[in-house]
Amino acid sequence: MNIDIEQIEGLMRALKAHDFHEIEIRQGDERITLRRGAGVASVGVPAMAFPMATGEREHPTGLGESASSKASPAVDPDLVTVTSPLVGTFYRAPSPQARAFVEIGSHVRKGTVLCIIEAFKLMNEIECEVDGVVTEILTENGKPVEFGQGLVRIRRAG
Repeated sequence: MNIDIEQIEGLMRALKAHDFHEIEIRQGDERITLRRGAGVASVGVPAMAFPMATGEREHPTGLGESASSKASPAVDPDLVTVTSPLVGTFYRAPSPQARAFVEIGSHVRKGTVLCIIEAFKLMNEIECEVDGVVTEILTENGKPVEFGQGLVRIRRAG
């Protein structure tokens, strides 16, 4: 299936504009599935998925898991680590002149934008999955990140 990044961007815009949660296109044995909302938006081919947006922390076996994603689970169940759903470049702000989306101590709600991961010239907003307070920023601005790498740690509210 021949699909370029502009077509993917158009599909992603359609998802958001029409409040769709999933679009799937199949051609022969190949398929492309884009998901948004609570799930991960991904472009897929048989036996492999490439996450492109925020949400669930799916780890396809053997694909780019970082050492931090293999570590034992946190002892504190109120501490949530938001991980990168894709490989790309981590940015704390929407532009070099802008203020960071969040700082240590920032109060965040589910859906709050925490950072941006740039991949293939697409800016993917990574949203918070829980209400809470940012306790740690695990990645440096402008640095590359891997799939599953920790980005921000949040202490769950309540």
